Amino acid sequence: MLNNKTILITGGTGSFGKAFVKYIFSQYTKIKKIIIFSRDEQKQHNMISEFSSKEYPIKYLLGDVRDVQRLSEVSRGVDIIIHAAAMKHVPASEQNPMECIKTNILGSQNIINVAILNNVEQIVALSTDKAASPINVYGASKLLLEKLFTFANNENPNIRCSVVRYGNIFGSKGSVVPFFLSKQKDGFLPITSDKMTRFSITIQESIDLVMYAIENGWGGEVIVPIAPSYRLPDVATAIAPTIEHRIVGIRKGEKLHEVMVTEEESYDTVRRDNFYIICPSEGNWNRDEYCKKTGATPMQDGVEYDSGSNDKWLSVKDIQKLIEDEEIM
Repeated sequence: MLNNKTILITGGTGSFGKAFVKYIFSQYTKIKKIIIFSRDEQKQHNMISEFSSKEYPIKYLLGDVRDVQRLSEVSRGVDIIIHAAAMKHVPASEQNPMECIKTNILGSQNIINVAILNNVEQIVALSTDKAASPINVYGASKLLLEKLFTFANNENPNIRCSVVRYGNIFGSKGSVVPFFLSKQKDGFLPITSDKMTRFSITIQESIDLVMYAIENGWGGEVIVPIAPSYRLPDVATAIAPTIEHRIVGIRKGEKLHEVMVTEEESYDTVRRDNFYIICPSEGNWNRDEYCKKTGATPMQDGVEYDSGSNDKWLSVKDIQKLIEDEEIM
């Protein structure tokens, strides 16, 4: 599927980009080239030590998705773009909203423009659960990212623009597991709410999600993984059962439960394999057509898919095993 392809990964030095590159080189021996495009030269330097251009068909290019001219240069001859570059931190986005807009929204439109200009076959853009009924600048910027790619596909049928939407990677930097592990030394674990829940997705599952979009994406859809949930108190128990678990309150801009598919989106959503596919409400195709051609099943209308009402849950033992399997220290 990816053999003889040139792939551009924006934000390619991030945790997803590095894991994706490792996966691609392990699975596709005839990959033509991977281009890592990011603005942090130190992160590129660190990544080169693992994936050298002398040993792998990989190229490292500095630049910013805000710079459309630079994007146009680096995307020439590219077959697939994986758009992972983003301003991701909620507090920073709240304090610098225009900077978030420039990167997450205008930068995404730049990706679309140069892809059309250079006849790129396909784009897969990474979004977040925070795009579903957004309550902060970051979530709103990602919702608009999703809308931009859906619109682009409707207007340009020769390119497939798909979006994948998921939450925090289990054990990723800044997520709850490493945070709790670092807080053990304080003698207590700060829990925002004993009712808070989150979806669980591993880094490999996020890669599988992107690969599914590459292989099965029609263009114009948002693809959501069907995943188990966990309760924050259970994570605390899995990590440090004997110390105090102190309730400290929900932070501003934070949701009690992660939402992956809103009630409003359910009317356009189907289940296919182990994913929910949010079909475009307007465009070149719709939910009925998708179901007829793929055998997908319509999602129940008016139902929200969120981590609090999920029917699959990780137990304390499941969480402990996941921490061990993912080698989170």
